[in-house]
Amino acid sequence: MHIGSIILSHPTVLAPLAGITDLPFRLVVKRQGCGMVCSEMISANALVRNSRKTLAMLDTTAEEYPLSIQLFGADPAVMADAAARVAESGGAAIIDINFGCSVKKVVKTGAGVALMREPQRARALLRAVRTAVATPVTIKIRSGWDPSGDQALEIARIGQEEGIDALAVHPRTATQGFSGKADWRIIARIKKAVDIPVIGNGDILQAEDALTMMEQTRCDAVMVGRAAMGNPWIFDQIHRRLRGEPEMPISPSHRKDLMVAYVQAVIAYRGESHGCRMLRSRLGWFSRGMRNGAVFREAIRRLETEAQAIDLIRSVL
Repeated sequence: MHIGSIILSHPTVLAPLAGITDLPFRLVVKRQGCGMVCSEMISANALVRNSRKTLAMLDTTAEEYPLSIQLFGADPAVMADAAARVAESGGAAIIDINFGCSVKKVVKTGAGVALMREPQRARALLRAVRTAVATPVTIKIRSGWDPSGDQALEIARIGQEEGIDALAVHPRTATQGFSGKADWRIIARIKKAVDIPVIGNGDILQAEDALTMMEQTRCDAVMVGRAAMGNPWIFDQIHRRLRGEPEMPISPSHRKDLMVAYVQAVIAYRGESHGCRMLRSRLGWFSRGMRNGAVFREAIRRLETEAQAIDLIRSVL
């Protein structure tokens, strides 16, 4: 699959997840064969103000190529400036524009899914970004503000007209958030309506769901978000199913090895004190369904050192 000039090795994408898809987590997912990983949602306003915390969110390594950096904002000029800065940083293979965030503090600024009810402003924003960068540009959208999907179809067509290279569709409405069921029929409608690659997102909880979505919608790739938090192996499982191979069961030892690698990556990137605070909640994702998982999750609430984390993984699980 191609997104502009960028070739994806597999038709799978890690969704941008605020507070989750930082560099250490993206590396874990990339090592499971994910075709493209996405950054956390990054504020264009904060980026152009040179916020140190925001600039750190652009950190990347060659191992995670191709990386998609997702920006959110409402002002076309600010978004164009931010996109140009991302392109100049050299880390992003792709720049993604968020049209799907339904969090109130984002929507009230006119960003995220708010753009889907202002098609002319959406067009101006995309035109400004497209003019500012040669880097491939994508968008991630929802169904819109009503369940018909008509707004999604309109934004998809506007995006194509303004030169975007692909789009991801999460077919839930702005008010649904992550509740209810994703309406995959909207993905299928958009796929028929545009000539650029369409990435399907929503309710992919296991490899079989990815195959079903691709069969039902004819989408070019699938995007996995929350399901990858505790199961980064889902990407390898999807690839195996697409090749007609059986899924490989994930042994407890394999799971623990990955957890140790994740601990080491987080500590190396964040430092021991900050990293351990993050790991108190994050390590629990990987222990779901494991022997003594509840005991482990209780124990890591008091995590203080890298050595303690690794010992708990090896001795409790």
